[in-house]
Amino acid sequence: MGIFTKAKETVPCTVEVSHRFESLHAHVRFDNGAVVYPGDEVLVHGAPILAAFGDVIVERRNATITRATRLERWWTRATGDFGFMELCEFSFSEELLA
Repeated sequence: MGIFTKAKETVPCTVEVSHRFESLHAHVRFDNGAVVYPGDEVLVHGAPILAAFGDVIVERRNATITRATRLERWWTRATGDFGFMELCEFSFSEELLA
C-alpha cells in the first residue's frame, strides 16, 4: 500500500440483518478473516436485504474492501474523534411524529 495508491480486494462475507424488538442491527463478518482499518471502505454486493419485523436474515455475499491510502488512514485517525461527535447529535425516541 503506497501513500497515494488504493488497493482493492474481494472477500466472501456473511451479512446478518435483524429487525426484532430486542435487536435492530446489520452486521457484516468477513469469512476469510479480513480486517477493516480506519479509512477503508466496504461495499457489499447484491440487492438490499429488507427484513420484516420479527425476522433475522443471514446471507452469504461478496464484498469489496477498498483500502485507504497512507495519507487517508492518517487523516481518519487524526480527525476520527470529531466524526464521533456527529453521532451524539441524535437520539432514539418512542414518540411518533405526526
